[in-house]
Amino acid sequence: MAVDSLQKTAKTAAELLPPVRGRPFQKGQSGNPSGRPRGSRNRTTQLAELLLEGESERLARKAVELALDGDPYALKLCLDRLIAPRRERAVEFELPPIRAIGDLDAAVSAVAAAVAAGQITPGEAAELASAVDGFGRVLERWAADRRERYFWGGAKALENDETETRRAGESGNITKS
Repeated sequence: MAVDSLQKTAKTAAELLPPVRGRPFQKGQSGNPSGRPRGSRNRTTQLAELLLEGESERLARKAVELALDGDPYALKLCLDRLIAPRRERAVEFELPPIRAIGDLDAAVSAVAAAVAAGQITPGEAAELASAVDGFGRVLERWAADRRERYFWGGAKALENDETETRRAGESGNITKS
């Protein structure tokens, strides 16, 4: 009986103690699962907008005047606003058409040849190779789906599938390859 009373005392003592500092929430679980409301803005941003309300035109004109007078910071500010930094450049490269899994080898070879010729950078080649890999995965899923349809429905299921694809292509819903 004495052991039970000691266990009960330990439980009540733990309940009376303040919560342990550190992780107030379970690991991997947010304290606010719904997150910050869409469109909400910081109070600082709202205050700055109130202070600058109606002054934006004059401030922009002053920044341009300072830039024209040779202020390097004002010049950088104006140029950053006029000419946005380019994140990626358009790659002028013709990738061979990929209509079947067998076309993937030609596409990857074309990417490698373009890198060797200096047409595209290795980073751009990695992006293109990733896209080719994505196309390959789509084609593999399509082929697996066709095999499964054939397994479960026989040749008739494939004929119906091809007829539907042909009709959709004729109506303009999908493009023929």
